[in-house]
Amino acid sequence: MFVLGVNRAYLYAHPERELNPEEQARYDDAVEQRATGMPSQYITGHQEFWGLDFLVAPAVLIPRPETEHVVETVLELVREGDVQSGARLRLVDIGTGSGCIVLALANELPTAELYATDISADALEIARANAARLQLANRVQFLQCDVLGPVANPDNRGPSTRTGVLAQEDSVEFRDLDVVVSNPPYVAYREADKVQKSVREFEPLNAVFAGIDGLDVISRIVEQALIALKAGGWLVVEIGYSMRDEVLELLRPAIWDDIRVVPDLQGIPRVIACRRK
Repeated sequence: MFVLGVNRAYLYAHPERELNPEEQARYDDAVEQRATGMPSQYITGHQEFWGLDFLVAPAVLIPRPETEHVVETVLELVREGDVQSGARLRLVDIGTGSGCIVLALANELPTAELYATDISADALEIARANAARLQLANRVQFLQCDVLGPVANPDNRGPSTRTGVLAQEDSVEFRDLDVVVSNPPYVAYREADKVQKSVREFEPLNAVFAGIDGLDVISRIVEQALIALKAGGWLVVEIGYSMRDEVLELLRPAIWDDIRVVPDLQGIPRVIACRRK
């Protein structure tokens, strides 16, 4: 399908179709790349998420099906009226990567005011390309940030040179948000040996690992979301398979309530949502 640029139905309908030398060479090259362990999504450059087609490259984490629970959780909060907003819901997606979460939400919430941050300028370039392809470029404001704050050492190709990505000095001040959402890096370095080889060797490590215990980024998100959210606003975060108790300990009862733990389809705690008092 990738080499010929056709769908599955075409392959079944034309079993007699033979590859010409150029197509055969491209097919052989793709198979050789896959044999090294490179994820097929990086070879084809595409991954489906929430029924949308996303461009992916080694600069961004490959969207996973379980991350759709993050989108579902936000939409359920909106549907149930738990997200109290005025004329317009305001939301930021931290560590947007390919943009899969914020663009899925943009597709579902046509009147929302949406922001997306990432520390990587390369990731933001891919996210913006996805926004353009999905005709959602005017719906999301992309900013290069470290969580919600300034980047200590932005690269020399800073986002101010890239159309549609704001430099930190041009960025908005995150206050009075209705929702802060994130699929952050959460794998502990001590558990690196449990991570699939293809992830360790091909996906961006800063989007996978987060310190000795895996809480380095999540703890900062909790701290900064407290400032960014308005009273009654929601924090929705994806977590690792064994992190439920550790993340709940970060949520002080004096500040957060209505804490919800959402399992994935295997029953593993996958998303934590909580409301700022």
